[in-house]
Amino acid sequence: MDVQKTTINALRVLSAEAIETAKSGHPGLPLGCAPIAYALFQNFLKFNPRDPKWDNRDRFVLSAGHGSALYYTLLHLYGFGLAKEDLMQFRQLGSKTPGHPEYGHTVGIETTTGPLGQGIANAVGMALAEAHLAAKYNKPDFPVVDHYTYALCGDGCLEEGISYEACSFAGTHGLGKLILLYDDNDITIEGDTDVTFKENIGARFAAQNWQVLHVDLVCSPDDIDALSAAIEKAKANTEKPSIIICHTRIGYGSPLEGSEKSHGAPLGVENLDKTKQNLGWEYPPFECPQEVFDHCAEAAKAGLDKEVAWKKMMVDYDATYPELAEEYRAVMAGEKPDLANMDELYHFEKPMATRQTSAKVLNMLAAKMPQLIGGSADLGPSNLSEMKDTDEIQYGHFSANNFAGRNLHYGIREHAMAAMANGMQLHGGVQAYTATFFVFSDYCKPAMRLSALMKLPVTYIMTHDSIGVGEDGPTHQPVEQLIMLRSIPGLKVYRPADGKETAAAWVSALSGNEPTVLVLTRQNLPQYENSGKDALNGGYVLEDCEGKADVLLIGTGSEIELCVKAKAALAEQGVNARVVSMPCMEEFEKQSAEYKASVLPADVKARVCVEAGSPYSWYKYAGDNGEIVAMNSFGASGPASKLFPHFGFTVENVVEKALASIAKNK
Repeated sequence: MDVQKTTINALRVLSAEAIETAKSGHPGLPLGCAPIAYALFQNFLKFNPRDPKWDNRDRFVLSAGHGSALYYTLLHLYGFGLAKEDLMQFRQLGSKTPGHPEYGHTVGIETTTGPLGQGIANAVGMALAEAHLAAKYNKPDFPVVDHYTYALCGDGCLEEGISYEACSFAGTHGLGKLILLYDDNDITIEGDTDVTFKENIGARFAAQNWQVLHVDLVCSPDDIDALSAAIEKAKANTEKPSIIICHTRIGYGSPLEGSEKSHGAPLGVENLDKTKQNLGWEYPPFECPQEVFDHCAEAAKAGLDKEVAWKKMMVDYDATYPELAEEYRAVMAGEKPDLANMDELYHFEKPMATRQTSAKVLNMLAAKMPQLIGGSADLGPSNLSEMKDTDEIQYGHFSANNFAGRNLHYGIREHAMAAMANGMQLHGGVQAYTATFFVFSDYCKPAMRLSALMKLPVTYIMTHDSIGVGEDGPTHQPVEQLIMLRSIPGLKVYRPADGKETAAAWVSALSGNEPTVLVLTRQNLPQYENSGKDALNGGYVLEDCEGKADVLLIGTGSEIELCVKAKAALAEQGVNARVVSMPCMEEFEKQSAEYKASVLPADVKARVCVEAGSPYSWYKYAGDNGEIVAMNSFGASGPASKLFPHFGFTVENVVEKALASIAKNK
């Protein structure tokens, strides 16, 4: 038996069988890319199925996530605990083999992929994290952090703009331990790529400072020697990331070889039988010879031996560099300081923009958290998102010459920035944050959605909220973005009203296992006496009245000031008003029914909700007889001081709405 050829064909056939059984899936990639996957897993990828989360393993990202059947077959053959019964349940409800790879759901999956191009950017983030941690913790004779990141992509990934953003960053920063394997089969769902994608990919990547290598898998479909030589060459060049352009045939071995018809639908029973005949496969469905498992076990054993050697080295590292070793283990374990008792975060004396209060809190946290790393999409001076050097700590800027730097210049690459932060968080050992203008959350949203889907605690600093942006006009004034982000399950959106609420937002962001957006102002806001840690509850009573409230004034961010002033104006008319600050609806909804009722009593039906954004977040809290002061149009260009009154954000309007709501309830 030619065990190498049999293993490659096992990857092909078992993948196609899983897809056929499900009557759904994408057989073209597994059939064409099986040799690539085999060469990588058998000869290069450093992994240990007995310890799939080993710190120093290589990372593998299937950016072309529709090829998940191949990934699951790899995990089955290489001992990650997926049984043939799991392959037989491909794409079924509750199975370990969902339609696209899902992080946290299936052992061995490094990231959730499917939206094309995202995986490439995740891989760039992983390679960035590896480079950064290596620069911080490696010492002569102690390569504590020393692994590669591999990604497999297709034409679709490279057509997506995010791939250009991410690969440009990787080349600029010389992430030489990143290797991209490109399944160049010239086919997408609609047919030959000549109709959409004729650029010279090699020239494109060379221009982005990548090493470009080619392997012909058309004339020699199973040329593992050529693949291995290319991967060796890619690994040897640690000054540049490498792309290996693998010229393949989609659906190889099937009657649909070379056709888009093999991309996104099962081959069909007859075509699957012919495929098996063409490949010389004579085994029952979902079966393969023991020799294949034994062969794959050799790669797993090699990984185990490497982990054993690494752990032995770490014993000496602990003895030689005890403080550094302790910090390394702490950051890799995700340990953080006692944020709940960092009372120093909550001291602010004068009016400040919440972007300024965020900067103050960020820098206090950075001094306590060596794993904190992040930056802005070319808006650092505006977002105030830089960690400032002190006499005690030099944060530095991450670059090809300084991988130890903690401040990142992402460039004007919002989509890749967010997806790279996901990759960094997935890698471990770092706590990632990003920053841009709030309106550009539109560019980040697909990756933010995946942050939430994977439960990754990435922090998104989004400044210049609302029409308070002023003269930049409606293109830069976020209106619908709050409701957009609030609609994403598992994403926390904080819009703080002052410094103490901003501090609480940061504490919440760094304490949980979910992503958080900090929506911050450019303009100065007051500091409130009664704000503070209660903001961790998402909503709380900021200012109350004596006796029962006649009306509730509920707001967020800069509009809390209107609510506070409206409360005073109403008091002059004999009306009792309670001011409720609601910086984070998601956190408020997690509270007990008793707590929520104590903040928003059900028997007080007169309510006014005030926020300089879309009204759609607020109907639940306004109720049938409440009023909403919000934006029902885009903004306009002009000074913020003129825009707020123009769009109805005045004390007088809030008072008028409050009286109207009270009248409705009589």
